[in-house]
Amino acid sequence: MLNISGIHEGYVLDHIKAGMSLQIYHDLKLDQLDHCTTAIIMNAKSNKMGFKDIIKVECPIEAVDLDILGFIDHNITVNIIKGDEIVEKRALTLPKEVKNVIKCKNPRCITSIEQELDQIFILTDPVEEVYRCKYCEEKFRGQK
Repeated sequence: MLNISGIHEGYVLDHIKAGMSLQIYHDLKLDQLDHCTTAIIMNAKSNKMGFKDIIKVECPIEAVDLDILGFIDHNITVNIIKGDEIVEKRALTLPKEVKNVIKCKNPRCITSIEQELDQIFILTDPVEEVYRCKYCEEKFRGQK
């Protein structure tokens, strides 16, 4: 039996599509955080989804930008943990702005030339989930 200890302060990301946890790990930049304990559970059985991934992270809540999860998959459940208890279940929505997750595919975009410039996409159509590059208006449609 797999045993992963509880979390004193942090969060649990549940209902992740099976196989997506490593991508989310990198998108949240968890690999760049010092003193942050992370457990990734892949292909866990789920009555709701068949199989799912789970990520448990023990670190200060403000250390990670969870807004990007709404862009990756707004069906992920975010459980905020403080003092060994779930204190909040956060609903995810599409973020109005996505920074350094999508790369502009327009070869004439300034972000293709200026490497230090952030890749910023603005949500222009929430129904169709369309984002546009802030600099050149190039479209990005749908999930990552």
